[in-house]
Amino acid sequence: MRILFLVQGEGRGHLTQAISLSQILRTAGHEITAAMVGASPGRTIPSFFAEQISAPVLHFDAPNIIYNAHGGGMNLKRTVFTHLTNLPKYLKSLRKIRESIQEINPDLIISFYETYSGLYNLLYGTTVPMICIAHQYLLLHPRFVFPEKPGINKILINLNSKATSWLAAKRLALSFREIESRNDLKVTVVPPLLRREVINLPTREDDFFLVYMTHHSLSKQITDWHAAHPDVQLHCFWDNPEAPDEFVVDQTLTFHKINSEKYLRMLASCRALVTTAGFESVCEAMYLGKPVMMVPVPNHFEQACNAIDGVISGAGVMSKVFDLSVLLDYLPRHTDQSGKFRAWYHRGEAMFLKEIQDFEKKIKVISS
Repeated sequence: MRILFLVQGEGRGHLTQAISLSQILRTAGHEITAAMVGASPGRTIPSFFAEQISAPVLHFDAPNIIYNAHGGGMNLKRTVFTHLTNLPKYLKSLRKIRESIQEINPDLIISFYETYSGLYNLLYGTTVPMICIAHQYLLLHPRFVFPEKPGINKILINLNSKATSWLAAKRLALSFREIESRNDLKVTVVPPLLRREVINLPTREDDFFLVYMTHHSLSKQITDWHAAHPDVQLHCFWDNPEAPDEFVVDQTLTFHKINSEKYLRMLASCRALVTTAGFESVCEAMYLGKPVMMVPVPNHFEQACNAIDGVISGAGVMSKVFDLSVLLDYLPRHTDQSGKFRAWYHRGEAMFLKEIQDFEKKIKVISS
């Protein structure tokens, strides 16, 4: 089958999920015709995506989250205002997506939580079937555990998940652990998607903590904690465009620009991971047997949900701020879940291929 990817460019997770699935599909004989990725001002799509997706990469303007300065987290008002003022630009992107799909003429579209996917189906129809893949679709499952008093946040995030998958044939909900699927909600629960580079990594435990943050504004919390605990070795990955590839603060604190190969190498050798509750980063750590401290970005409800789900699944501990003392206290009671997690993960390839092959059979029936 000829398959087109639509990928949300916010964060690293959707990009690495697309790379992983492309590896599975190519091995099975399918073709990835192109990967269309939503980009936004101030956010650079990491170079590893173009290098590893092995398909033409097309960019278009997409909405993104606006963060407060100095680690203040998500700025909801500025995010909404920016989206409204950029509406003409986003409508232009939607037309670009349509033109590219018409030109490429794929057999199937796979969307990795791309904002425009559901709207595209709504406006232009579903002559090309679409499968939507994301951890966020698990939040539509009745068994998902939300933070206390979720209020309007639960309604909004699930509304967004439904909007990204309007008229899609199926939602594949990535999960830390096995949960029964809900076909009545078009929710099929599947294992995470991890790149083969992660699966083949040899592991060891060196005496340092690895930190990954989705936005460099959160780095102040790290430097503040480090000032009080200079004896703890920290290596941090951030997206600061003004920083060099390696910014050495002192002998025990170094900031690195996001580099996929370097990050994974350090993840395989760290003592534990501290991360901003992104689904993909936690999955990689669980596979490699690394304890995780999950720190949801302030005012970011989705990450708060990820952190709770990660704790339930045995990934590690959560904290509201980058207070690594919480991790130090937790480590003696951590139970390694890598064996159970790997068993669930390794069922994934067959499950994903079955979903794709079901569509292939339907297309052959229609064409005949």
